Amino acid sequence: AEGAALKARTRAADGVLLVTPEYNFSIPGVLKNTLDWMSRPPEPPFDGKTVAIMGASPGPVGTARMQYDLRKVLVFMNAFTVNKPEVFIANCAGKFNAQGELTDETTAKFIADLLVSLQTLKKRVG
Repeated sequence: AEGAALKARTRAADGVLLVTPEYNFSIPGVLKNTLDWMSRPPEPPFDGKTVAIMGASPGPVGTARMQYDLRKVLVFMNAFTVNKPEVFIANCAGKFNAQGELTDETTAKFIADLLVSLQTLKKRVG
């Protein structure tokens, strides 16, 4: 029931923002399994969906490797992904306060730009 509800919410969304960490240089297993399941008929919800990707990491590359792998999966799923800006939040420990709130203005600007690009892509592809 929860899986069907997730598929329905994704299908109904104007666009999707996927935010995830990187595990072992790639997509976390739970996210990959979820996307694999959602890609199956009937009515795969990412077919023709506009999607933006971002992630945060304590390391210096800020989820870049994961995002490139995730883009390949989304191509198979026939999603339209935002190409730029790419939001790789590296060394994330210094960009959030103790309450988990983003404090880095440069990162906040990148995120805002990504959301505008997602909206713009949605308008372009319909």
